[in-house]
Amino acid sequence: MQNANLQKATFGAGCFWGVEAAFRQVKGVTSTAVGYSGGHFENPTYEDVCRGKTGHAEAVEVEYDPAIVSYEELLNVFWNKHNPTISNHQESDVGDQYRSVIFFHTPEQELLARASKEQLENSSRYHKNPIVTEIVAASQFYRAEEYHQQYLEKHGRVSYKIG
Repeated sequence: MQNANLQKATFGAGCFWGVEAAFRQVKGVTSTAVGYSGGHFENPTYEDVCRGKTGHAEAVEVEYDPAIVSYEELLNVFWNKHNPTISNHQESDVGDQYRSVIFFHTPEQELLARASKEQLENSSRYHKNPIVTEIVAASQFYRAEEYHQQYLEKHGRVSYKIG
């Protein structure tokens, strides 16, 4: 990171292409990368992860300026980008690599993530369906192959708008 004030946040919410596109539109997000996190296999490839044997989730690592955007605002994007009541499945993507997961980098992020999850569970948004999102410490993030980075933008298919 060039700016010492920048922070990282990492989220898994299904296929990483749309999730990355959503975070890239947030003012205060300085960069994003898609990749794999939360598994037990070193240097996984997309094919490795798709086989479902690595334990990794498709994830988006977000670098952001907390003076411009708060972690809570990033959590709101995360919750709004997918259905956190479905285990290992988002839209047509099925497998544990598509699980809903928040990888926290600091104790403060963990507290904020748990509080936001509890708030969502206590709301009527999902009609009392349980939120299955995992909240775990960030582990090694393996950047995905270059063709996955900003995939939707490269193919003119960014459609998700914030606000």
